[in-house]
Amino acid sequence: MERTEQERARPLTSRRRLLQGAALAAVPYTLLPSAPAQARPRVVDHPSADWMSASPGNYTPSDRPFSYPLDLVVIHVTQATYTSTLGIFQNPRKNVSAHYVVRSADGHIAQCVREHDIAWHAGNWDYNTRSIGIEHEGWVDRPGYFTNALYEQSAGLTAAICTRHGIPKDRAHIIGHYEVPGTDHTDPGPNWDWTRYMRLVNAA
Repeated sequence: MERTEQERARPLTSRRRLLQGAALAAVPYTLLPSAPAQARPRVVDHPSADWMSASPGNYTPSDRPFSYPLDLVVIHVTQATYTSTLGIFQNPRKNVSAHYVVRSADGHIAQCVREHDIAWHAGNWDYNTRSIGIEHEGWVDRPGYFTNALYEQSAGLTAAICTRHGIPKDRAHIIGHYEVPGTDHTDPGPNWDWTRYMRLVNAA
């Protein structure tokens, strides 16, 4: 059955199911491919990010903040490796993406969707239109993945996003995926240190 334009704009499959289904066992970082040098385009929204584009079939082109106001940053945990997550976002059959992915080992940031476009990350269309989604490599029950580098680089990214778009740097506007209405997700989970994270965001 053909879907309407609005329905096609929305991801149909649970993000958790997709990420968990493709999750790999932990792999030594020396064995993981790094982003190719040519992956960075001339312009990215965050200067230290490498461009690792999601499939055009996994997000909605837009012109935010003109098309929709931007007032939220949503914090996620991948439930998969960094490399696996990028592969999922690049697969046009997955119907899922986020604007950024932060690697655990060194805090390296990949940008997968431009901030003016709508990534499919929150599982709630209204929240997708209003937010920037940041995925963090790791699992909610494995706190070792939340490294100093991950916290610091992610906080710098969130602070820069808030500054670019005039988003207040507080917990009403920087939220976890579990706080999105209608979600069944728990990320970033009880091991995510919100006090530390918000302190880093406000100090950046």
